[in-house]
Amino acid sequence: MKHNAEVQESRHDGLKWAVVVILLVLAVVGNAYFADQALLYRVLGVVVLSVAAALVALTTTKGRELVELARSAKKEIQRVVWPTRPETVQTTAIVLVAVLVVGLMLWLIDTLLGWAMSGVIG
Repeated sequence: MKHNAEVQESRHDGLKWAVVVILLVLAVVGNAYFADQALLYRVLGVVVLSVAAALVALTTTKGRELVELARSAKKEIQRVVWPTRPETVQTTAIVLVAVLVVGLMLWLIDTLLGWAMSGVIG
């Protein structure tokens, strides 16, 4: 039974995606058609049509999967153990020192090779 309900929803998904595309096309065409109107009104029109398209898209199967993915990602982010401020400062300092040391080594190698080449070339 559940499979039939999912198939029924997916049949309507094509129509919903067509509505989404039509709304977005209306936003773009309307923005160009009303180019002589104030920018605020055109932006409001585009925002309203885009939000309507997003709401219709979220009612599709893919849209619900996207919402579920966002919820799962939020739960996962809450489980992450973030570094403390001292750990962050210490790691940043280590990276900066490493970059400085490698930069100095590359500068020294470049200088030595430049000096050697000028000695060979004359």
